[in-house]
Amino acid sequence: MRWAIALAAILHREALRFVGQRGRFVAALVRPLVWLFVFAAGFRAALGLSITPPYQTYITYEVYIVPGLCGMILLFNGMQSSLSLVYDREMGSMRLLLTAPLPRWWLLFSKLLAGTLVSILQCAAFLAIAALWGIRAPMLGYVMVIPALLLSGMMLGALGLMLSSVIKQLENFAGVMNFVIFPMFFLSSALYPLWKMAEASPRLRDLCMLNPFTHAVELIRFALYGQVNGMAALWVTLALGLFSVAALWGYDPARGVQNRKA
Repeated sequence: MRWAIALAAILHREALRFVGQRGRFVAALVRPLVWLFVFAAGFRAALGLSITPPYQTYITYEVYIVPGLCGMILLFNGMQSSLSLVYDREMGSMRLLLTAPLPRWWLLFSKLLAGTLVSILQCAAFLAIAALWGIRAPMLGYVMVIPALLLSGMMLGALGLMLSSVIKQLENFAGVMNFVIFPMFFLSSALYPLWKMAEASPRLRDLCMLNPFTHAVELIRFALYGQVNGMAALWVTLALGLFSVAALWGYDPARGVQNRKA
């Protein structure tokens, strides 16, 4: 019961923060919408429209990048959630949370789940706008994409949680975010297929395959169009476990980086 109360309290706090920061919700939608409606025209001309995998049918470039833009929302929101953790630690509220008489891993999991649910709401709003514009997926895909978004959002949120355990000052976080976000986003299949990347450079394609964000995007892409990508799900799950263990180690006062540097 205490665990459930703590989870509900953290979810409620994140919901209040989300409602009170309407600009954050608008910014999270404007970014992918600009890519969808503005930049897609240039990429369409560069890449062409004949993009088939994994759909086995002819699709437009706008349809292809919708899952990648959902991944963009998850990535940016995961980093922003970790930014709020750094702020909470400076204000002292994070320290109070971690001193609660509950397992540390459960408290961090609750924070991670709360941030991921907010990201899923933003993805749902983005998919609704895309559908109104005429960019639609099968109805089954809208159901199957929910667990894919949850798993991918947890993985990217765990990455942000790991970074927040290392960064000590709020001023340093912006540079780290740019150092992490942009390489992860552009070295992925969010905007262009991997076979197109291989035509430019096989080594570049290998880097994309090592990027966990690539597998998150592919997991969302296949799920959104009614298919299951088991290999992508496996890699995302492994990355989630790795980042979660690193975050728990970082927030451990006995062994973590936070205690040693203090």
